[in-house]
Amino acid sequence: MTHRDLPTSSTASQTAINVLTALLEARTGQQIAAYRSWRLDTALKPLLRARKLDTLDQLVTQLLQGSDRQIGDSIVDALVNQETSFFRDALVFEMLAEAVTDVEQDGRRARIWCAGCSTGQEPLSLAMQFAERREASGASMPEIVATDVSDAAIVRARSGRFSQFEIQRGLPVRRMIRWFDTTGTDWVAKPELLALVTYRRMNLVSDQPPPGQFDIVLCRNVLLYLSTKTKGQVFPKIAAALKPGGMLVMGAGETVIGQTRVFEPSKRFRGFYETPIEARS
Repeated sequence: MTHRDLPTSSTASQTAINVLTALLEARTGQQIAAYRSWRLDTALKPLLRARKLDTLDQLVTQLLQGSDRQIGDSIVDALVNQETSFFRDALVFEMLAEAVTDVEQDGRRARIWCAGCSTGQEPLSLAMQFAERREASGASMPEIVATDVSDAAIVRARSGRFSQFEIQRGLPVRRMIRWFDTTGTDWVAKPELLALVTYRRMNLVSDQPPPGQFDIVLCRNVLLYLSTKTKGQVFPKIAAALKPGGMLVMGAGETVIGQTRVFEPSKRFRGFYETPIEARS
């Protein structure tokens, strides 16, 4: 279904919808499916209020006038799906611990890239898990690099600041107290935890991956919103960023099957994917 097929938003003409969805796809590669077009209204309402506008058409008019360079960034930041939580899918983190141990048995410090890190809950979950392991056993700490297409998300992730609602999604009280301090009604990650993650803004479609190669790339529920053509560009980029034998971790509802030949399902870890053996030689 094309952008022209999207049902009209309650506060936008079809032209405005087409402009907004085209902007998102051009900047990030992400598409808004027809059945999710309601997100335009929901996601952009705070931006409308901040700019004292009544409709999405007025917002698009400001965008097209080109006098405000920040408006496009603000629209994209609002539309990018930033759904996340701490230790989402606990089994994944158990398998990650085992995969990292395998890397360390080869005498190397593991490198992990969180692609599409949103506001930081996933990389901080990794940092907590492996910092606690280091405290208990003296094991090495993996290098954790986290990226996201949204400037606003990266700013928030670097701050390590979360609301009461956000902090309770996936974190038991002992971890909240161990790794976070309270500031008013918010919780802020302690400096020693934040120091374990390197954040940078990156467009997964158009930018180069972080330097060096990684043992594990987490890209969970990010490619869901990309077209088949765009996925065909992203998969080889991720594969090139992985060391031989490295693994890609995707979301529970995602797969490489029928999408690409540069990855195949891991025989050991469910939901993990690795480059075919012949591609590693």
